[in-house]
Amino acid sequence: MTEPVEEAVGVVRNLRKLKSISRTGQSDVVLEFAWGTNMDQASLEVRDKMEALSLPLETKPPVLLRFNPSTEPIMRLALSPKQAPASDNDAIRQLTGLRRYADEDLKKKLEPVAGVAAVKVGGGLEDEIQVDIDQQKLAQLNLPIDNVITRLKEENVNISGGRLEEGSQRYLVRTVNQFADLDEIRNMLVTTQSSSGSAAEAAMQQMYAIAASTGSQAALAAAAEVQSTSSASSSSIAGGMPVRLKDVAEVRQGYKEREAIIRLGGKEAVELAIYKEGDANTVSTAAALRKRLEQLKATVPGDVEITTIEDQSHFIEHAISDVKKDAVIGGVLAILIIFLFLRDGWSTFVISLSLPVSIITTFFFMGQLGLSLNVMSLGGLALATGWWWTTRSWCWKALPRRASVA
Repeated sequence: MTEPVEEAVGVVRNLRKLKSISRTGQSDVVLEFAWGTNMDQASLEVRDKMEALSLPLETKPPVLLRFNPSTEPIMRLALSPKQAPASDNDAIRQLTGLRRYADEDLKKKLEPVAGVAAVKVGGGLEDEIQVDIDQQKLAQLNLPIDNVITRLKEENVNISGGRLEEGSQRYLVRTVNQFADLDEIRNMLVTTQSSSGSAAEAAMQQMYAIAASTGSQAALAAAAEVQSTSSASSSSIAGGMPVRLKDVAEVRQGYKEREAIIRLGGKEAVELAIYKEGDANTVSTAAALRKRLEQLKATVPGDVEITTIEDQSHFIEHAISDVKKDAVIGGVLAILIIFLFLRDGWSTFVISLSLPVSIITTFFFMGQLGLSLNVMSLGGLALATGWWWTTRSWCWKALPRRASVA
């Protein structure tokens, strides 16, 4: 299925790179376009190619997704145990503790950082209360499983009840009725069986009538035994007694089904993916996160190690540093060339002094307009600096001629 898709979309205009990932039941084809491509037009072309493609009947309709770099996390952290687990139970305890610490503590302390939109936790073992219902017991009580599910939902609620205003005071009202522990779940009342024994009693009377009419002592003994067993069963679970969840199900502490396993250095770990707000600066947000992590070092459990596995701000900082370094080298070379061209130290000094004044003025207006300092803006400044040197040199060279003519 992958090859026909590649052949169909491989002829789209401005396509720079095409790669595919094939796995059982799924094929992912990634298209990379040249810079400046109209992505709306490219999406339409790709969609047209896919609609004209003949795929097997059992294949689901393809989904076209546009990748946005801003949707990628700016930083990824990994929580891992400092010591390897001694046993399987120890490994479960470590992964459960790491996940619980990431969800309940570290995530809540990182999300308030300026510029952070969300922190998503992955990996480890996530706590889950599991209720295993015994279908045979439900059948004996003639109790539908939907009734049990409904009762669980009704007994575990936390919903808003609106607002209450009293004078200048305003109160938020909530309806809170949540389970506190496993025993409270086990003892939850599911239903009350008050008349389930009537049918059994009618059956017993019929058996006694048949036995009496035939005069069979064996039949009378069998009817008495059945009645005794039925009475004991009814009195224990149904005969006017409440039916609790523990009577029809097993409630235990478990873990959610794992969607991903994250490893760091060969050991399982828990990942925190940190996303920034749409208009936040990546470098400043990452710097604030690093500062916050430094402050949290004292509160991190002694057996937990926090590792930064990805930080997009490093790439941006390196790129900006390279642009700055190239700008300084280019400025020094330009000054030397102007000095060799003009053969005048004063003229070279005046031209060189006006350059930083122009750049500082540019930074001032960029700040007023809310423009950030990034690779594109620095590249534009470097390009404008080259033009600036050329025009300034020719203007300064032409001044004496204009003065002599005047």
